[in-house]
Amino acid sequence: MWIKEIVQDLINKHQTNDFSVIAQQMNIQIVEHNLHEEIYGFYRYVRRNKYIFINSNLAEHKKKFVRVHELGHVVLHPDVDTPFMRSNTYFSVDKIEHQANRFAVELLISDELVQEYISEQLTIYDIAALHHIPVDLVKLKFKGLF
Repeated sequence: MWIKEIVQDLINKHQTNDFSVIAQQMNIQIVEHNLHEEIYGFYRYVRRNKYIFINSNLAEHKKKFVRVHELGHVVLHPDVDTPFMRSNTYFSVDKIEHQANRFAVELLISDELVQEYISEQLTIYDIAALHHIPVDLVKLKFKGLF
């Protein structure tokens, strides 16, 4: 539940859940670049500058999720260099990736929106399709609610 609280604090501080506004207010530079097809995006902190790199070859709906996922790293793991850790250590990055996914789902789909979807009798699959988010990630949101 701590991630939900961090997301809510972020929304309250910036008075929005809009990625673009939050990134601008946090002075995060967004860089779209032609990355290898297996790399959707990554976060880098260089000399007090924050950068989110997004694969320019992704569909817009995937870019949206990747941007918010990487924002999760900025907020939750500001000093972690996951590309370095993956290539130079034996440390598993699964936990921090899971946390960034949870952050993204919390930011993209509010509890109020979920309640609205439930009253409209939408399934998890419907919600996943609406937001272009994998079903397993939408399940994370529901796991946090019930």
